[in-house]
Amino acid sequence: MDESELLPIRNFLAEIAPFNELPSELLEECCRSLSIGYYSKMSGAVPLSSENPMLYIVRSGAFEVRNAEGELVDRLGAGDYFGFPSLMSGESISNKVLILEDGLVYHLTLALFDKLRAGSRAFDRFFNRAYAKRLRHQDAQHQRELLTANRISSLMVMAPVSVDHHTPVSDAAKLMRQHRVSSALVVNNQQLVGILTDRDLRNRVLAEELGGHVPVSQAMTSAPVTIDANALVFEAMLQMSQHNIHHLPVLDNGQPVGMVTSTDIIRSQSSQPILLIGEIERQQDVASLIHVSKQIPLLLQNLISADARAEEIGRILTSVTDALTRRLIQLNQALLGEPPIAFCWLAFGSQGRQDQMACSDQDNGLLLAEEPDSSATAYFDALTHAVCSGLNDCGYVFCPGDIMAQNPAWRMSLENWQQKFSNWVNTPDPKALMHASIFFDMRCVFGPAPLFAALQDKVLADTQDNDIFLAALTGNALSESPPLGFFRQFVLERDGSEEKGIDLKHRGSVLINDIARVYALSSGLKEVNTAKRIRVLIANGILTRKDGLNLADALEFIAHMRLANQGRQYENREALSNYLRPQALSSLMRHQLRDAFKVVHDAQAALKLKFMRSF
Repeated sequence: MDESELLPIRNFLAEIAPFNELPSELLEECCRSLSIGYYSKMSGAVPLSSENPMLYIVRSGAFEVRNAEGELVDRLGAGDYFGFPSLMSGESISNKVLILEDGLVYHLTLALFDKLRAGSRAFDRFFNRAYAKRLRHQDAQHQRELLTANRISSLMVMAPVSVDHHTPVSDAAKLMRQHRVSSALVVNNQQLVGILTDRDLRNRVLAEELGGHVPVSQAMTSAPVTIDANALVFEAMLQMSQHNIHHLPVLDNGQPVGMVTSTDIIRSQSSQPILLIGEIERQQDVASLIHVSKQIPLLLQNLISADARAEEIGRILTSVTDALTRRLIQLNQALLGEPPIAFCWLAFGSQGRQDQMACSDQDNGLLLAEEPDSSATAYFDALTHAVCSGLNDCGYVFCPGDIMAQNPAWRMSLENWQQKFSNWVNTPDPKALMHASIFFDMRCVFGPAPLFAALQDKVLADTQDNDIFLAALTGNALSESPPLGFFRQFVLERDGSEEKGIDLKHRGSVLINDIARVYALSSGLKEVNTAKRIRVLIANGILTRKDGLNLADALEFIAHMRLANQGRQYENREALSNYLRPQALSSLMRHQLRDAFKVVHDAQAALKLKFMRSF
């Protein structure tokens, strides 16, 4: 290799960790000894040999590492590595490296890799940590399954007993006895129309003194509550608790594929989130609820320790908040009496998106079915003040901007909410755009779904393909940028203390939320969780698979860093914040964090190009 070929290799390696830590003579030997491979996407995967393991340094292109089960382990770009686990452990290679984009890769032999480790403590430490992280990832996978990621499909009864809706109840009962089950699905032309349970037979047939000849359709529970096969187990538990039921038909693409019962769930696990939510729903007064809520910081800490995915932690914490909110409403309704008109309790912001973390404040409102009279106004004033105060006492502090249901400004009839959103969309001034980042991520926590749907449908109809509003919203989303300087160094800010840090929330997670929101509103998506929004945007072809996956990975990585940082602060009894001090990061973590911010930067540029080109 002559000098003209060596120069770009030397320049590249000298800028990436941990080669930038090597003594100059070792770096020079490395550059002269490595070999170069070109990998085409057409070939599918990088050929790896356990007989001749090597360190692979990605110079260009994109790759995915997947384990033997096909699960994603890592996604790699320029400056990333693969192959080191087998070099470190001496074990056979089990992962596959798929080629997403054509690329150049530098190869280092085992002998040279060992020599560099022996010659540089920093180099050795870097790969030891990278290997340890890979091992933790494998262990965390198992832990997550135990704690949170068990899905309904893993425990449901496949091919459940089902009967046609014309079947006599006596025949259905015999079938249930034959299969020793307490329920059966009722179908009509393979579509689920109901569920027949022991309780239905007791209450609607025997107690009514009906004969066994009556059709199942007369005794069944029509339009039963169902759950998707991909739902988490704890979400099924929530459904059962909310609706006071013990059987959930499981659907896949709208087709009945199984049945899950409360017995199945109790038998399968008893993880903390479920227990905590169950405890919340059993409390009979506000003081007891406040006492139970003291367990939430420990729950968060346990989830962080188990290395659960940030997305799952957000959903679990939000489920706890939702349960507290609903129980507070129920307890106060018991004191105040039945509501004079139908209403929905709306969650905005992080609770709406289901991505709550520590330090979450309240963002909520009340949607009324009609304009309240003075008596109804007094009722809802008392109810909302009691619920918001209860949430504050449970650790969800009052919103500094007073965006709460107890504020009459955010307690309106359907017609007035629709008019309010229309005004924001049609006159997107700075205040309206500020509200967009909160109010447009809304979800119904309590109340009739059709009432909420009437509001959401109107909002999406106003925003979809509304070029002027979307351009203004994009401009607002670009008002902040990731904390990277011209030379990719971190831009640090003060969090009110003397030390500077990286604001992971406002310079990271919030920016990705903003990007996903613009795309979602432009295409009329009802989903409000950012990770789910990105998945739907990919599925609908609005984001390319590559850009969408990169953005999803950046969202998860930044949120994970934020949670891990808060976990350390909690252990050290420090005030929890969103600021990360870069000196607490390893070289590898700094490298990955820069890459995540770079993805956000590129996504902002793409957003600007798409929605502000004409303005």
